[in-house]
Amino acid sequence: MIIATLGDSITAGSPLWDPDPARRTGIGRPDERSQWQWWAAQIQPQLSFRNYGVYGERTDEIALRLNEALHGAEALVVQGGINDVVQGRPVEDAARNLAGMVERGLRLGFRVALADVLPWNNGDARASEDIARLNELVRSIAEGLGVPLYPFHDTLADPEQPHRMRSEGTDDGDHPSVEGHRLLGERAFRVP
Repeated sequence: MIIATLGDSITAGSPLWDPDPARRTGIGRPDERSQWQWWAAQIQPQLSFRNYGVYGERTDEIALRLNEALHGAEALVVQGGINDVVQGRPVEDAARNLAGMVERGLRLGFRVALADVLPWNNGDARASEDIARLNELVRSIAEGLGVPLYPFHDTLADPEQPHRMRSEGTDDGDHPSVEGHRLLGERAFRVP
């Protein structure tokens, strides 16, 4: 099964990977294990992932690449929203963009899944509240459209401080570490 994964730097594999070879040359020691998709493929080798993650993109920018991602795929995983939060944009707009991508994928006959937003260790109280609100909306979208929801947030959240990723789950406070990507690929991801 060919699965298109469409999103931001979390999908791309930051901080140690980028699907774009030109961007990857700027990474000191790129590590393909810094992708949750790589880990998911290790336990489900029948899956083939196409990585359409782009660092820094908001949900409206991600949506512009949907058609490219769907070409030749059988399933779609939609992920995004943290950059909307970082830029202080309304989370309701981000949720509408995510819902639009899921709806379009479903209308075109794809199997679709949606991932929620990770905690952001480097964010402030406003960002933490926005992430919580956006994740409520994302859960509602998944339930309303009948698609699987990948619990990226809870998979990496520190049980004592749920607005933060646990220390082993991140190297920079913004992105999953290799261990964080492993947990997302092995625990949060399920075949859509």
